[in-house]
Amino acid sequence: MQVVYEDNHIIIVNKQSGEIVQGDKTGDTPLSEFVKEYIRVKYQKPGNVFLGVTHRLDRPVSGLVVFARTSKALSRLNEMFRKGEIHKTYWAVVEQAPLHEEGTLTHWMVRNEKQNKSYAYNTEKPDSKKAILNYRVLARGIKYTLLEINLLTGRHHQIRCQLAAMGCPIKGDLKYGARRSNPDGSISLLSRRIEFIHPVSKENIKVEAPLDGIFLKLESRK
Repeated sequence: MQVVYEDNHIIIVNKQSGEIVQGDKTGDTPLSEFVKEYIRVKYQKPGNVFLGVTHRLDRPVSGLVVFARTSKALSRLNEMFRKGEIHKTYWAVVEQAPLHEEGTLTHWMVRNEKQNKSYAYNTEKPDSKKAILNYRVLARGIKYTLLEINLLTGRHHQIRCQLAAMGCPIKGDLKYGARRSNPDGSISLLSRRIEFIHPVSKENIKVEAPLDGIFLKLESRK
């Protein structure tokens, strides 16, 4: 577990692919429990450690996750996420280069709970939700292209689904059309940057996830 920012109210962790943010039916130990243990040991806290989960990343996705260390921060961060006041930037390595250097994708997405998958349509469908993201090309390799993505909405598997609908599936994402899996079971999607006004101190917080693997390799081509 790698902590990239912490203060009395907030802790931001760089999640590894394969980790779950919060407990689920798998019974695997979630990242939130590791963070609690880190706080308990570092600050010698007796009893239960408070930690609030403010958002999640899909299991095969890596990058920044924000946790709240106080109830005050949790309620305020939840409201900020709801209002879109927390700006998250993602990096994705895709198999096919998009036709344009940058653009906006708008779809209507339908979630299939049984398949744990979403489907993107160009027109509105029953039970669909509008999904919008902006993308731009950061770097091009021989086989893969590095994109920067900003979400304007927050839908289930939104980036994975919309990029696949554009014909650019994320490297390793078999569920959404990638040709082959990544050896470690990850998909090449990274929660790269988070920026927001601190809910208590009102300072501007801007944090970036460290780069490794193919992200670092492609980033060097920028």
